[in-house]
Amino acid sequence: MTEKSKSNADGATAALTARICAITAQSLDAEVIAVTKRLVADGIAVAIAGAREAAPTIAAEHIRAMGCSEQASAWGFEFKTTAQNAAYLNAMSMHVLDFEPMSNPPTHAVSPTVPAAFALGELLQADGREIVAACAKGFEMQGRILYAANIERGKLKFHTPGVVGVMGATVAAAHLLKLDAAQLANALGIAASRCSGVSANTGSMVKATHCGNAAASGVDAALLAHRGFSANPAIFEARAGYVATFFDAGFDYAALLAFGKPYRCVDPGMAIKFYPSKYPTHYAIGAALELRKQIKDPTDITALRLVTPEIDDADRPQPRSGLEGKFSFQYTAAIALLDGEVGIGSFTDARRFGADVVALLGRTTLTKDPNIPRDTRTMRVEMEAQMQGGTRHRAVCTQPPGAWGAPVEPALHARKLRDCLAIRLDSAGVDGVLERLNGLDRLGAAEVAALIAALG
Repeated sequence: MTEKSKSNADGATAALTARICAITAQSLDAEVIAVTKRLVADGIAVAIAGAREAAPTIAAEHIRAMGCSEQASAWGFEFKTTAQNAAYLNAMSMHVLDFEPMSNPPTHAVSPTVPAAFALGELLQADGREIVAACAKGFEMQGRILYAANIERGKLKFHTPGVVGVMGATVAAAHLLKLDAAQLANALGIAASRCSGVSANTGSMVKATHCGNAAASGVDAALLAHRGFSANPAIFEARAGYVATFFDAGFDYAALLAFGKPYRCVDPGMAIKFYPSKYPTHYAIGAALELRKQIKDPTDITALRLVTPEIDDADRPQPRSGLEGKFSFQYTAAIALLDGEVGIGSFTDARRFGADVVALLGRTTLTKDPNIPRDTRTMRVEMEAQMQGGTRHRAVCTQPPGAWGAPVEPALHARKLRDCLAIRLDSAGVDGVLERLNGLDRLGAAEVAALIAALG
């Protein structure tokens, strides 16, 4: 750390926690509230769909067997457990499909935050406006850290939600517990020692636990600090502290301390996902769907060529499972070409090892172009299909639906929410949940409890 950055860092944690604690539910403007509600609704709908997946189902059995205190609801599993365990399980359900909104710089800010806020909100009988405020502050914490870090994609050694998600969940939980600045500083110090998430587990069940652990650890850190548990109160600027451990190169403390000016969930906003897969693969899907319009029969493709940025963890020519296919440029392109759509059912093992998929993957090659940006706001994927007879068709995607700078079509988003919720709820149940989520900031504690009961 340079002398200048040391100077900029002096008192950063204290200044940050004072700023965060000064923000109340009443101080949020209408745009922040509206955007936060939309992100909460998206995350919850995705979690209800995700709860039927294998990883959350196994985790639910594990948690149920513990026989813990019944403080908060496990969505989709019809039991209650501790607030920490509920946050863990619901965050797993929210992240397992890789279908929730995507922040910029990239992280899954919704999955660690919303389950933490709702689990603790249920325990504390919070009203909807306070839950919305907790989520807005939790989203902002993660966005500010990554903006201040300005770290290049792929350079962080840990999976991003495991490093910043726990800090966002802690801030959300601290808001509901009404921690003061000193208590929040201790909570963040506790949370900093909970950061984890090994990226090699991408493509396995473990990846969903990175958001689960972040949510649970944030709740736990805030509860411990509320009881008087202490940590290093200067965890951001401390030698061998949070920034020095994860973001030591050129961390911009001024950007961090501009917390909420503006809220980054509003500007630049979060991308809404319309395909349940790693966000860079949406560009491959977009190009493939455009290419499909030119092709009568995708099984006539003799060679499929992809040109992508240098995003190594999405270069998976032969994914080991349908789940791992979510993180593969090649697989998502093949599915989009063969099926003309990409949805939750696209990532089963049965579909991954279908004869047509296996055949097309065998004819697919990928070239990484260092001249294409890796930033998901400016990247692109190019695609060329060579057909029997030698004809070639080309397509490129520079902006999938829901991307930053592309207004979200309300009807399209509503369809996503309804489709996800309908996996577990009947039509009346879907209507009731959406109505309550739309008016979340106006719900009293009893109405929030009714919403959570419908989810559980």
